[in-house]
Amino acid sequence: MQQRISVGRRKNAIARVKLTDGSGKLTVNSREFEIYFPMEIQRDEILKPFKVTDTMGRYDAQVRVLGGGPVGQAGAVKLGIARSLVALDEDFRSALRGAGLLTRDPRMVERKKYGQKKARKRFQFSKR
Repeated sequence: MQQRISVGRRKNAIARVKLTDGSGKLTVNSREFEIYFPMEIQRDEILKPFKVTDTMGRYDAQVRVLGGGPVGQAGAVKLGIARSLVALDEDFRSALRGAGLLTRDPRMVERKKYGQKKARKRFQFSKR
């Protein structure tokens, strides 16, 4: 029985993924995958690494995810699963790389600047 813990990050979310041989059961923060991620788009995004490598139903995934919102958490879980699959079988690397699933998305929220309303939005300018 092989198992590997991998870390995935996206925005402010961090996901620790443990893949083990099994029947395809996904658990996120001790809850069922479908309950934790109710939106179909996010579930499809998370399952993408399994679809690309054609390993749907071969591995069980136990995920601990914290920080960020649902979109960031889904992205973090996706990257963690992809990294775990590569750790289990190096042959998956080219397929996952081709689908863009091994690249960490570096985009973060820009910080708010002083003297402004938000990161880029200014206060209303009055000439007179």
